[in-house]
Amino acid sequence: MNAADEGRQQLDAASVLNAKRTLLQLLARAGVWSGDAEELIGLVEAGALALAHTEIGGSGRSAPEGNGEHYEAGWRDGTRAVSDELADIAERTLRRALAPDPTVSSPDDRSPVGRAEMERAKVAITPLYLSYTAVSELDPDATEQVLTAVLSTMSPRQRAGYAGRLTEFSTTHHARLERLYAEYGPGSAIAIHGRYSLVHSPTSVAVLERLAAAPAALHEEWDAAELPPAWLDGLITAWGPAAA
Repeated sequence: MNAADEGRQQLDAASVLNAKRTLLQLLARAGVWSGDAEELIGLVEAGALALAHTEIGGSGRSAPEGNGEHYEAGWRDGTRAVSDELADIAERTLRRALAPDPTVSSPDDRSPVGRAEMERAKVAITPLYLSYTAVSELDPDATEQVLTAVLSTMSPRQRAGYAGRLTEFSTTHHARLERLYAEYGPGSAIAIHGRYSLVHSPTSVAVLERLAAAPAALHEEWDAAELPPAWLDGLITAWGPAAA
């Protein structure tokens, strides 16, 4: 193998597996449960494949000119075949990543909220919340209870893509969210304890997204978790009639 070939060498299966095992061991030393680590790595793998599928399918690349109609048709068919196979592999990888719970037959069925799902939600909501206001956290136990109710409205597949949903929601309603946190959040005249308590927590972004996307399911899970009705009512009032 010459230097040019070595520079272009792709990672082989053994090297990829070695990197994965190394990462799992490092995460285990940091106290991350192996099941959570496997799920997170699986989601990264599935996401990389899905992004590759999107890039190939939407790249707009055309066959080199001057090779004739049959060549161009073969080029398109080959690109489509590769793209379809990537999509299938991405789906299988996602299903494997989301299948640890033996009580769940499909990643599209609602299921109990896992630890990794809870942590992914926390990582997703915090920077969005801080883009509107300052830190003013509720009791951590209350945060987890609220997030559990929010995540329980979704299937594992929906939870896997929840960060994207939250980002899209925040982008779409940016001005409205700015107004809400300025009027009711930290730094406003509204006290942290009371009807508008939830506006003082990063979980409010998640609750607002669910009020817009799945209000009936959120009310159902909220009641089942026996969370304070005033928190939800206050957030609905602060947001406006569309949230009800």
